[in-house]
Amino acid sequence: MKYISLIIVLLVLNSCKPKADFDTPDLTDKISTQLKFSPVLNPDFDITQKKVFPRSLNPDGDLELVTKKDWTSGFYPGVLWYTYALTKDEYWKTKAITFTNVLESEKKNASNHDIGFKMMPSFGLGYEQTNNSAYKNVLIQSAKTLITRFDEKVGCIRSWDHHKDKWQFPVIIDNLMNLELLYWAWKETGDPVYYNIATTHAKTTMKNHFRKDYSSYHVVNYDTITGKVISKQTHQGYADNSSWARGESWALYGYTMAYRESNDSEFLKQAEHVANYIINVATLPEDYVPTWDFMLSDKENEPKDASAAAVIASALYELSTFTENTKNKNTYLKVANGIMKSLSSKNYFNVKGTEKGFLLNHSTGSKPWKSEIDVPLVYADYYYLEALTRKANIQIQPN
Repeated sequence: MKYISLIIVLLVLNSCKPKADFDTPDLTDKISTQLKFSPVLNPDFDITQKKVFPRSLNPDGDLELVTKKDWTSGFYPGVLWYTYALTKDEYWKTKAITFTNVLESEKKNASNHDIGFKMMPSFGLGYEQTNNSAYKNVLIQSAKTLITRFDEKVGCIRSWDHHKDKWQFPVIIDNLMNLELLYWAWKETGDPVYYNIATTHAKTTMKNHFRKDYSSYHVVNYDTITGKVISKQTHQGYADNSSWARGESWALYGYTMAYRESNDSEFLKQAEHVANYIINVATLPEDYVPTWDFMLSDKENEPKDASAAAVIASALYELSTFTENTKNKNTYLKVANGIMKSLSSKNYFNVKGTEKGFLLNHSTGSKPWKSEIDVPLVYADYYYLEALTRKANIQIQPN
């Protein structure tokens, strides 16, 4: 994520409202109003209980809450921080602080790679907007925790510890997203260990996760003794040789972010290759929101994944500011705008007061595991808000 300053946000709201582009009346108010229907924002909600973070809806329509250990727990505080930035309403800042603080103890949770997913949307965005030194300390400790999972022989950060009977050293494409925490720590502390690990992981992934057309495998399994690749598989996609839509979105976002943080031209080229795959090879449907896997034959009857679309839009807005190819820039903006127009429409944006306050519907968590199919997902809302602010930021940049 590339955070915007409070001054920029105010300028955006006053001079570059998105309603003209997305054909929605006062989108900022619409977002704020809808989010307030979340049960966790009720005054009597017990923030001290074990499960406090909205993730999705259960099959019966009830709100699915998760604990701070869940990989999605940081996204709800991030939603609150972005809403505060958009509205400048102290109510949202107070709520963001409350939910962010619940996550503090996760700074030492080394059980998986997801600490970046948890801490950057919560403490990272919170630090950007408040300059709270306590948040900075939490983030630095979180980065220290994450690098304990790095293996020099493999050249990657281990993603999961589960299914040890299936994988020796699994690395998933999603793991690219957690590198932002390490790049942040490098810039804040000056310690090159964070940069070196993040860059090594990104380059190892670039070497082993991608096919010739720049579609990606979800899981690459490494030998812990030799560091060599044992197998390439999927865990959430349609098949081992298919192209899981959210996995492609993580790849696009991950390399765009890695270029931003490192200025390594290899990462920019990789991001552009992945963007070309999504836009011109895999191709997006008329409304720009993909089905949950790009290689499904019956796309008309398969569920969509608005979360993948939101991540793609956010990444493309940022990538458009880096590419030196004018044609690519215009294409990235066209696709990102197309995605955001769809997500902001009645086809995806929830009717006021419905769906327990989630903004977007029609996301797919993991169809192969029969989990979270065609439902709201908190990370879809998060990246939608990030994409919205990135678009607005681009609009006010000098020509």
